Amino acid sequence: MNTIHYLTHITFDFGAITLLQAELKRIGIRKPLLVSDRGIERAGLLATCTAQLAGVDYAQFLDVPPNPTESAVMAALKVYQTAGCDGIIAFGGGSVIDAAKGVAILAGNDAGQGRLQDYATILGGAANITATTAPVIAIPTTSGTGSEVARGAIIVLDDGRKLGFHSWNLMPKAAICDPDLTLGLPQYLTAATGMDAIAHCIETYLNAPFNPPAEGIALDGLERGLAHIERATKDGSDREARRQMMSAAMQGAMAFQKGLGCVHSLSHALGGLSGHQLHHGTLNAVLLPAVLKFNAPVVGHKVQRLAREFGVAGDASAAPLADAVLRLNERLGLPVGLAAMGVGRRDFDHVVRHALLDHCHATNPRVASSQDYLRLLDESFAG
Repeated sequence: MNTIHYLTHITFDFGAITLLQAELKRIGIRKPLLVSDRGIERAGLLATCTAQLAGVDYAQFLDVPPNPTESAVMAALKVYQTAGCDGIIAFGGGSVIDAAKGVAILAGNDAGQGRLQDYATILGGAANITATTAPVIAIPTTSGTGSEVARGAIIVLDDGRKLGFHSWNLMPKAAICDPDLTLGLPQYLTAATGMDAIAHCIETYLNAPFNPPAEGIALDGLERGLAHIERATKDGSDREARRQMMSAAMQGAMAFQKGLGCVHSLSHALGGLSGHQLHHGTLNAVLLPAVLKFNAPVVGHKVQRLAREFGVAGDASAAPLADAVLRLNERLGLPVGLAAMGVGRRDFDHVVRHALLDHCHATNPRVASSQDYLRLLDESFAG
C-alpha cells in the first residue's frame, strides 16, 4: 500500500478503501457521518464503503446535489448533531467532499452561529475556521477536483452566491485514493472530471504566485492526465488509466494550493447561476482555450512548455495550444461552447460581477477587467 504525506495523510492504491476503519481509529473518530449522494447509492458503489464499516456505529446523509448547496450542508449538519457524530466520511466526487467540509465547518466552529457565509474566504471568514473543525476522511469516487487533498470547498449559498471556503484546518485528515472506485464512472463524467484535473494542473502552473514545487507537481500531473484521459474515457475498465487519472486529479489539487485563475473565477460564477446545473469540470474545459490566449502575453515561456506537453508548436499567442485543448474536448465528447450547455448571453453580466469577486480572480497571471471577462465569455460561447 502506498502512503504519501504531503499536506495530509494519503493512502493511494487499488483496494485502499479496506483501510477505512484503520484511518477512523488513527484519527480518533468513533461515530462518523457518512456523506454521499443518491447517484452513488443507485450505482451500487455506496455498498463498497458501507461494507468497510461493519461493526462501526455511523449515521449517513445521501442527499448532496451535483453542486453542493448550503441547504444540503444544513440538512447534513442536523443529522450529524442529532446522531452525536464526531467526524465525517466523505464518499463521492468533489461535490460530496465539499459538502462534507461545509458540515465540518459548522459542526466544529460557532463564530457564524450556523451561517456559512461567515466563513467564506472572500468575506474575510477564513480565520473563523479553527482547529476545532470536525475531522474529515475523504474517499474520492471520481478523478477531477482533488478535493480530498485540498484546503478549500466551494458551496452555493441559499442566496445563489457560489463561494469558496479555505483554511488549513479544512484539509481532510486522511485521503483514501482507491482507483478501483472509479472503474464504473460513465464516459462523460470520466471526460469532464478528467478535464477538471487537467485544467487545475494548467491553471496553477500559469498563475501568479511563486511556488516552483507546486509547478513541478502540476506539470507531472498534466503529463499523466494527457497521456491517459482518452484511454480512461474510451475504456472505463482500464485500471492503469484510472490509476493515472486519479493521480493527476490528486496532483492538480496538491498544486493549486498555489492558487488558480480566470478559468475558475468564471466557472465558479457560472456554477452559481440560478436554474442551471452546470458541471464544474465541463465549464473548466470549455473556458480554458480562451483564458490561455488571454494570459499568453504575460506567461509566454510557460505557454511554450505547455504546448510541448500537448505535442503542438508553441507561439506567443497560445493559439495552437488553445486549439489543442479544444480538439481534445471534442474527442472526449464534451461541449465546445457555453451555448451548448444552456448558458445564455443574458447571463453574462451576472457572471462577470461574481467572477470579479471570486477568490481565484486575484491569482490569475494577468489582471482581468469586466470587459476582459465579457470577451472571454463571448469567445467561449459558441466554441
